[in-house]
Amino acid sequence: MIREPVVAGQFYPGEKKELKNMIKSCFEHKFGPGTYSIEPNEKIFGVVCPHAGYVYSGPTACHSYKSIANQNPELAIIIGPNHFGVGKDAATMIDAYWQTPLGMVKVDSESAKQVAEISKFIEIDEYSHSQDHSLEVQVPMLQEILSNDFQILPIILRSQDMETAIDVGNAVTEIAKKKNAIIVASSDFTHYEENSFAHQQDKALIEPILEMNVEKFYQVLNERRVTACGYGAMASAMIACKNLGAKKGKLLSYATSGDVSGDTESVVGYGAIKFV
Repeated sequence: MIREPVVAGQFYPGEKKELKNMIKSCFEHKFGPGTYSIEPNEKIFGVVCPHAGYVYSGPTACHSYKSIANQNPELAIIIGPNHFGVGKDAATMIDAYWQTPLGMVKVDSESAKQVAEISKFIEIDEYSHSQDHSLEVQVPMLQEILSNDFQILPIILRSQDMETAIDVGNAVTEIAKKKNAIIVASSDFTHYEENSFAHQQDKALIEPILEMNVEKFYQVLNERRVTACGYGAMASAMIACKNLGAKKGKLLSYATSGDVSGDTESVVGYGAIKFV
């Protein structure tokens, strides 16, 4: 089956040339990382990337993508939240290609079957993936940045509690051990708060991410009521990356939609983090 894009023409341009130009402009944006220069060769186990419209979150996302440009993964394991609540609590899919304006990317069906066998929560269910943008917006960025042929393992989470995150993180670890893989946690941070408050909230939540401390992460999330949409995806990635040997997270960039657009009354926060 072909998983057609659902937010092409909305969250990012629907036409190939325009999309390539948009990604280039995100890199060169004042909140972007600059040009495509290759980073020093360090092992990066995973990244956190925002998933809003490229015009808002693209410059921040490009910091994460620039950091992995020379990793040449054969598999990108993309974990994100299910905004629409359709389908299963946690789902992957098989026998599929994801289409974007930049072409097709194949789903690694073998890894998808394995992760569903290992995890007690992940099921194979394409319907769960039918409406959401959280994984989709990462794919064109990967297509543009990675020079090699790669496949994806999409995992979408309707349930994001700590038990699910630990299970998913541990299952993903087993897949990543067998492949040259990169883990992409797709999440935005605070939603629809005043700009300076969003900065404070997100700074507090980013701290335990950099320490890779999942218990503290959920504690801060709940106590401060931080409205990060993909918290389970970030927790799953922290667990998997730690299992694989990552020692810490490094904050590459943080900005809000208000920093980018100038409208600071009600913003969404975006963070780019790498696990090394």
